[in-house]
Amino acid sequence: MEKIQMFDCKCGGSQKENTEGCCIKYLRSPDYIFKLRATMASVTETEKRSSMYSGSLVRKRKLRESNESRLVSGAGDIKLTKDGNVLLHEMQIQHPTASLIAKVATAQDDITGDGTTSNVLIIGELLKQADLYVSEGLHPRIIAEGFEAAKDKALEVLEEMKVTREMDRETLIHVARTSLRTKVHAELADLLTEAVVDAVLAIHRPNEPIDLFMVEIMEMKHKTDSDTQLIRGLVLDHGARHPDMKKRVEDAFVLTCNASLEYEKTEVNSGFFYKSAGEREKLVAAERKFIEERVKKIIELKNAVCADNNKGFVVLNQKGIDPYSLDALAKEGIVALRRTKRRNMERLTLACGGIAMNSFEDLTPECLGQAGLVYEHTLGEEKYTFIEKCGNPRSVTLLVKGPNKHTLTQIKDAVRDGLRAVKNAIEDGCVVSGAGAFEVAVHDALIKHKLLVKGRAQLGVQAFADALLIIPKVLAQNSGYDPMETLVKLQTEYKESGQLVGVDLSSGEPMVASEAGVWDNYSVKKQLLHSCTVIASNILLVDEIMRAGMSSLKG
Repeated sequence: MEKIQMFDCKCGGSQKENTEGCCIKYLRSPDYIFKLRATMASVTETEKRSSMYSGSLVRKRKLRESNESRLVSGAGDIKLTKDGNVLLHEMQIQHPTASLIAKVATAQDDITGDGTTSNVLIIGELLKQADLYVSEGLHPRIIAEGFEAAKDKALEVLEEMKVTREMDRETLIHVARTSLRTKVHAELADLLTEAVVDAVLAIHRPNEPIDLFMVEIMEMKHKTDSDTQLIRGLVLDHGARHPDMKKRVEDAFVLTCNASLEYEKTEVNSGFFYKSAGEREKLVAAERKFIEERVKKIIELKNAVCADNNKGFVVLNQKGIDPYSLDALAKEGIVALRRTKRRNMERLTLACGGIAMNSFEDLTPECLGQAGLVYEHTLGEEKYTFIEKCGNPRSVTLLVKGPNKHTLTQIKDAVRDGLRAVKNAIEDGCVVSGAGAFEVAVHDALIKHKLLVKGRAQLGVQAFADALLIIPKVLAQNSGYDPMETLVKLQTEYKESGQLVGVDLSSGEPMVASEAGVWDNYSVKKQLLHSCTVIASNILLVDEIMRAGMSSLKG
C-alpha cells in the first residue's frame, strides 16, 4: 500500500506546533479533504482487488483434479498441499482485507472442517460481481441488501434440496470420498475412505456426540502411503523398557494405571543417619519396601486371573517404573510400559475396557481390560506397541504411513477433513448434491426470485446468483474443460430434466450427482452462505481506510 503524504504545504509540516500555521489551515481546506477522499477511494479499490487475488490463489486448489501447491517457510521447510485451509494458514498475508478473508476461511474449517476454498472463491466472486455495478454508479448498500435477500432465498433452496436419509456405511463412504478426493490423489483417497468411515463408525454411539479425539492419528515414516491402515485399538509410540519382557502377547489382560512404581524423594528435606553397613542396608530396604508392595499386588492379581489359563498380562502406567520393578514384573511374565502419554489413558480404557486405577489398594479382576493381541514393532531406533483385536473398541487408531514427512503431513490433513465430513453427515442426518449441482440449482432459483425483489436490490440478487457459478466454473477449468461451455451444458440440462446435475470431471459432461454418489455436507453449505454474505457485505460497505493514531501529524 502506498504511503499517503499528509502535508502538501510549503513548510512540509514543520509548523505542526503552531495552531494557526499553514499546516493546520491546509488540513482544514477543501483541497486536503478532497485529496484524502480520493486516496481512500483508491485504497478501497485496492482492498476489493486483494480479496479477488486471494480467491485466485486458491481457485486452482478447488476439488479433485487440481495440482498441489508448494509452500516454503522462512526456515526453508517445504510443505505440499491441495488444502485451501493449509494454504491460507501457512501463507504470510499482509494486506488487512486478504488477512480477514483468510481468517474467515480458518473459522469455516474450525466449524465444519471443509469448504475453505469455496469460501474464499465465493467471497472474491461476490466482490467482483458487485464491482461491476458499483463502477456504474450503484451504491454498495443497495447491493448488500440484494445479497441479504439472495442469501435468504438460497437457504430456502438448501432446505428443499437436502436429502434426508439413513446414514449407512455406503452413504458415508460417498461423503468421505467426495471430501478426500479434494485433498489427495484418487487412488489414495479411495483407500483412506473406508478407513476413515470405519473409524468414525467404531467410536459412534447412538444419541451421543461424536468425539473425534478418540481417533488417534499416528504417523510412521515407513513404506508407502498406500500402506495406511485402520487399527481397531491403539498404537503407542514406545515399547517395553526391559530386554527380558515378551515382544508378543496374545489374549492379554490389560491393567491401565496412573501410579508411581519408582522410588520418589520426599517433598520436604529429610536426612537419615547410620553407624554401620547393616543399618544402611536396613534403610535401603525400607525405602524399597513401599514400591515392592505395589509390585507384589500387581503380581498377585496376575496370578489370580492367569492361574488356570495361558493368558498374558500387560501393565500400562502413565507414571514411571524403576528398573527393579521392571525386573520383578519381567520374571513373572508381565509386560510393562511406563510413561504412557496422558492423551492415551482415556483411549486405553475405551479401547480395551477396564478402569484406569490411581491406586493399587483395591485391585480386582473387574478393573482389567482385555486385548486379543499386544506386540512390539521395531522400526530403526523407534519402537511401537500395537494393542489390537479389542472386543468392542470405542477408540481406534489411524496409522498413517509414508516415505517422507511431506506425504505424512498431507495425509494427516486429508484424514482430519475426511473425519469431519463423516461426522457432519451423521450429525446433520442429510446431505446435499455436490459437483456444482447445488450452485446451478440456486442460481436458477435466484434468477426467478429476482423478479419478486423490489427496486435496485434486484441487481444484488443477480450478482449473488452469478457469483455462485464460480464453483462449477472452477471445477470444469481445473479438469481441463472450457468453463463457459461446461456451464451452459449444466444449465441447459438442469432446465430440461429438472434433475440436480453437476460436472463429471472425467468427461466434462453433466451428470446426476446423486446417482454418481457425489455428496456434500449440508452444514458446510449452510455455513458458506452465511459467512460469505456477511464478509462480502462488510468489505463492500467500507468506503475509507484510515491509519490509526496521529503519527503522520507528529512528523
